Amino acid sequence: MYRIVRKEVLSPVITLMEVEAPRLARAAQPGQFLIVRADEEGERIPLTICDYNREKGTVTIVTQAIGASSKEICALQEGECFTDVVGPLGQPSEFVNLPDEELRKMSFVFIAGGLGTAPVYPQAKYFHEKGAKVDVILGAKSADLVILEKEMEAVCDNLYICTDDGSKGFKGLVTAKLEELMAQGKGYTQAVAIGPMIMMKFVTLTAGKFNLPLVVSLNTLMVDGTGMCGACRVTVGGKVRFACVEGPEFNAYEVDFDEAMRRQAMYRGKEMEEDHKCKIGRGR
Repeated sequence: MYRIVRKEVLSPVITLMEVEAPRLARAAQPGQFLIVRADEEGERIPLTICDYNREKGTVTIVTQAIGASSKEICALQEGECFTDVVGPLGQPSEFVNLPDEELRKMSFVFIAGGLGTAPVYPQAKYFHEKGAKVDVILGAKSADLVILEKEMEAVCDNLYICTDDGSKGFKGLVTAKLEELMAQGKGYTQAVAIGPMIMMKFVTLTAGKFNLPLVVSLNTLMVDGTGMCGACRVTVGGKVRFACVEGPEFNAYEVDFDEAMRRQAMYRGKEMEEDHKCKIGRGR
């Protein structure tokens, strides 16, 4: 059993949990994810590893209450336990394999949209601690949906908050802020975008104007997290790839975003059903 040692409500629909999982915490790397089951009959839910503490033996997850299973997760309280927490899964960020001296020469810009802030945080933290220059553009619809602001400020050189309605920070989309920063002469050597598929598509189009190398995370495509269900199939560089086992991160300029968005839309109706339970990976 995996005990919830801390729970924090970040917004009316987003919950952060710190969970005891010592072996997972020791092995986790930025960019990876895990799978949780709330109870014996629970659905397998893939969630990005938002943070990990090797000394405490804990991992941090952030969940948005959308469908029945995610609402069930968010309803758990401190002291209660998940039946299963499995991971780390997926491939770590390719940049964790670079020597520290190489990272210190790099200048990253992370573009996070909504819940994408959670998987951006461990990467920004890791590269900042290694001596790389790290800027973060964080986008949300409104001020009340901005999450992890203080945590992000502590692990980057510059944090740029964008809201659609202008209730906090820059009024406008993250693409507009990225274009503004690039026009100012920001010498980024690498960009990483994580968030809604449509956001990542337009970040790719924007970054392409400046020949800025860009990696995106296709974690929103994942369902069972092992490649068995095939829901995360996507064309990358003209080849079919599985986001949960070969990713979730890929070269943005090789991703067929239109195909990925069509595939994602196939499951949206089921996800919203209150009584929906995925049969893959259910307890017996």
